Amino acid sequence: MKHSPALVVLTDFFAVSNRTLSYAAGLAVPLHAHLVLLHVRRDGLLAPAEYSHHTTSTERQTARQLQHLAAGQDVPTEVDISEDFLPEAVEDVVRRHHPLLLVLGRPGSATMPAEIVTNTAMDLLRHAPFPLLVVPTVSWDVRPPRRLLLAVDGQPFKLPETHQLLSRLLRANQGTLDVVHVATEAAPDDAPDVLAGIYPRGMLQEVEAHRVHHMQQPTVVGGVLQQAADMEADMLVVVARRHSLLGGLFHRSVTAQLIQESPVPVLVLPAEE
Repeated sequence: MKHSPALVVLTDFFAVSNRTLSYAAGLAVPLHAHLVLLHVRRDGLLAPAEYSHHTTSTERQTARQLQHLAAGQDVPTEVDISEDFLPEAVEDVVRRHHPLLLVLGRPGSATMPAEIVTNTAMDLLRHAPFPLLVVPTVSWDVRPPRRLLLAVDGQPFKLPETHQLLSRLLRANQGTLDVVHVATEAAPDDAPDVLAGIYPRGMLQEVEAHRVHHMQQPTVVGGVLQQAADMEADMLVVVARRHSLLGGLFHRSVTAQLIQESPVPVLVLPAEE
């Protein structure tokens, strides 16, 4: 396992036991990667009350359950249990495993509102700016992503090494990549300008003209989700800029809204300053 790339799955004992973990395992196969199940004891999201009593007996039971979960996967899987709080635990696991990405399930149930997972995702991105895949656990089919949609805002951005992750996903699953730019006000067709901030850095040169979509919609989020539905995208890719991660009002962040509302997995790539 040490010679293969890792996908770190943040376990929560509920969503991770089915769709999220199945999806991560499905990604790991074509990427020739292994899984790391990260369990954080001191976190209300990933360690609910019934699993968080810190006694020797319950800690051993938790470890056994995680090992059983790992053993049942179709790809090599290891368990990492942390006593730190979530941001510190993620920073540590990134340093030690150098994963391709982090994977977080979004239950979206009455007992675990989507807003909590969204805020957790944004908090992770602020403390450990690393590719993060947020996987909804209801209302979609678990399948390898083959139709990816990248949402851009028309401004230049730089992705430190993470463009290789996009390339790996596309090659591994023989996928296609579309790009969407949503304007909330009328604007002329400016496809060259929209992609100008990407091409000089050697990213996405293979995007064909017919796969670049310009839309005018009342909201950016509505436009992106409409395009994703129209092309039946099975993964949405968004670039998170520093200002969107540091903003205190999450409802004003397009990144946060897409994480919360997208019916398909969202891959968030933090932009480099």
